[in-house]
Amino acid sequence: MNTLQHPLQQFFPQQYHDLILMVGGTVRDFLLQQPASDYDLIAVLPEELLPLLGFRLVAGKTTRPVWFHHDAQLGKLELIRLDDLCQLDADLSCRDFTINAIALSLSGRLYDPLNGQHDLQQRLLRLCSGRSFAEDPLRIIRGIRFVADGWRMVPETAQLIQQQDWSAQLACLPVERFSREMIKALAANRAERFFELMIQYRLGTDWLPELFRMPDIPAGPLQHHPEGDLLTHCLQVLQRVAAVTPDPLTRFCAFFHDIGKLSTDPALYPKHHGHDEAGFKLALNLCKQLCLPAEWGRALAWTSRLHTNLNRWAELRDATRLRIAEQACKAGISRILPVVSAADKPGNSTPDQWFQALEIAAMNSAQLGIDKDQLEAMRAKHRPDFILQQRIRLLRSYEDIS
Repeated sequence: MNTLQHPLQQFFPQQYHDLILMVGGTVRDFLLQQPASDYDLIAVLPEELLPLLGFRLVAGKTTRPVWFHHDAQLGKLELIRLDDLCQLDADLSCRDFTINAIALSLSGRLYDPLNGQHDLQQRLLRLCSGRSFAEDPLRIIRGIRFVADGWRMVPETAQLIQQQDWSAQLACLPVERFSREMIKALAANRAERFFELMIQYRLGTDWLPELFRMPDIPAGPLQHHPEGDLLTHCLQVLQRVAAVTPDPLTRFCAFFHDIGKLSTDPALYPKHHGHDEAGFKLALNLCKQLCLPAEWGRALAWTSRLHTNLNRWAELRDATRLRIAEQACKAGISRILPVVSAADKPGNSTPDQWFQALEIAAMNSAQLGIDKDQLEAMRAKHRPDFILQQRIRLLRSYEDIS
């Protein structure tokens, strides 16, 4: 345990080591022999000492006051201050799950009043108290995120979720808190379970209404989509992508790649003509609705628009192939798009020319071998087409070599 404690022992004055405890995910991950980049702390320290150590107080509307500090070597430190160490058991009992209610002091003493180590060994999710979900309903979302990462809810925990409708309580919470849990779930071992459990327990209908429409929409004509509904299709694509990359953004684009199908007129089912174009705006709206970074909206929008064409690569003209590669580069999805497109249809693979097209699309006129004087002598309106023809010739020369 010294490897976990030592950096903090150097940071905090030695006389306080008995009164400063690591807690929550920090201790949980350490006991699971997983790396921890941040520290969650409980401390009985004089309040005036914390600013001197570089901490700043943040008092949230729906969360308790927390002291924050970022250290170049330690990473992020989040500290909750107590007036007395005898408050520790009560604090641990107010946490979400017993696996997060284990504390370890900087002097080496382990506190585990709720026997969280047992549940840790069995990978069980057990609430610290029957009031846990009522005190913070987002803990339900955190629970299903843990399930997506291989944990099992004990029956009592699952029953507390099932026995009532949590829609009103969840709707009152900031959507950013949900999105943080969703992003973590997307990185989990079985990311698809997160969305499956959202539907099973009817969780997050206000945050993600698109998800709850998916089961009622056909994925496409049965000869192309024997899996039937859109939800099943998107879960399968997510599974295939998760098998090749742990990246949450790529997995997110995989799950929502067909978001445009939500806009199809039911009279046209099971076909979804133009869903790739329709998905562009829906993707941007979805990411804005979830308060996700702009790069996520851009990545999903362009994945939605381009994935169908990449699946039809053999049928496309060289100019179209280069345009898709250029758009993918600009959108930052040159690595995401082929992974999602390949997973969209079983047996698909990335076209051999894809990375050649990316390379050529990124070249400037000099790299394409175009004479500068020749280009400048040309009328401005003719230059783009001339450059495109040079790109096409280069792409075809690669084809001839292969």
